[in-house]
Amino acid sequence: MKIISVETFLVPPRWLFCRVATDEGLVGWGEPVVEGRAETVRAAVDELADLLVGQDPRRVEDLWQLMTKAAFYRGGPVLSSAVAGLDQALWDILGKSLGVPVHQLLGGAVRDEVRVYGWIGGDEPSQVAEAAAAQVEAGLTAVKMNASGRMGRMPNPAEIGEVAGRVAAVREVLGETRDVAVDFHGRFGVAAARRVVPELEPFHPLFVEEPVLPEYSHRLGDVVSSTRIPVACGERLYSRTEFLPVLQAGIAVAQPDLSHAGGISEVRRIASLAETFDALLAPHCPLGPLALAASLQVAFATPNFLIQEQSLGIHYNVEADLLDYVLDREPFAFHGGAIRRWEAPGLGVSIDEDAVREADRTGHRWRNPVWRHEDGSFAEW
Repeated sequence: MKIISVETFLVPPRWLFCRVATDEGLVGWGEPVVEGRAETVRAAVDELADLLVGQDPRRVEDLWQLMTKAAFYRGGPVLSSAVAGLDQALWDILGKSLGVPVHQLLGGAVRDEVRVYGWIGGDEPSQVAEAAAAQVEAGLTAVKMNASGRMGRMPNPAEIGEVAGRVAAVREVLGETRDVAVDFHGRFGVAAARRVVPELEPFHPLFVEEPVLPEYSHRLGDVVSSTRIPVACGERLYSRTEFLPVLQAGIAVAQPDLSHAGGISEVRRIASLAETFDALLAPHCPLGPLALAASLQVAFATPNFLIQEQSLGIHYNVEADLLDYVLDREPFAFHGGAIRRWEAPGLGVSIDEDAVREADRTGHRWRNPVWRHEDGSFAEW
């Protein structure tokens, strides 16, 4: 079996899909994208295709090594995301060629279902209590919210009170048997995070996410030691080597993204590394159905898995939603706040190729917001 073509499709709202075809008719799909840099990743996929065409797609690990190491300059979000989507597609082909789901190839299932959470509140959170109630009504048992919108470099008492008040309102709706995670989105500095995070302890968040920017990972231990709340991070870390120092700093939850951190091949290794630090896996995934399917395949086979992010109804999904390019939506149905394990071969996703090709004719040019402080200086989004 040989790879004969690699195609990419720029599909709304902000995704990039890839299609890897073989001379035996098997096709694999993946989702290589950096949100806001989809065109750049598309170019990287096209370059990596030179290494793949003519190769046996079932040699997944060998091709992963080639894609990540055959060039002198390595790493970074664009390259690792391009590799990630192609890696997903290769695993998809391998599973289909053997007639088994990817989780079977990863050692077999360790659970029957995967707990998921939904987003509430948007980038500048408001009306979070009502949004949390809607997610409970939809059957979810966990939600995630941003701690704040634009945040000053050192929050004042009123800003701290607003953060705590929003989390308190959500906790009141959820009760004691459901969970809320709070995403700081790197909008807080180290000192600010140490001031604000402990204020959330009475509301028992499942975790606080990315309390500081990844470039300040060497200070993450200071935040971890300031609170009893589990600290999570990892959506902007792209390899085992980048996860090692944050695990050493004491994070409780690792959040690699299956479309950023080298795909299934690398994330399963990150999960194993996290396990040696008694840390749990909660893959980041505010993306499309292929990224979610890849995440679920890893979750089905990972002992130290905690919970899975998914993007149904997320505030970014304006022109299209999670399942708009999927022919069979049933595998993604929520049952008691979880997605049940499926046994369809490969990633187990039936992509509507006609819809994808039609969407690519329009494409998208999604960019994240650019924020500024009141004094006109740049603010973290």
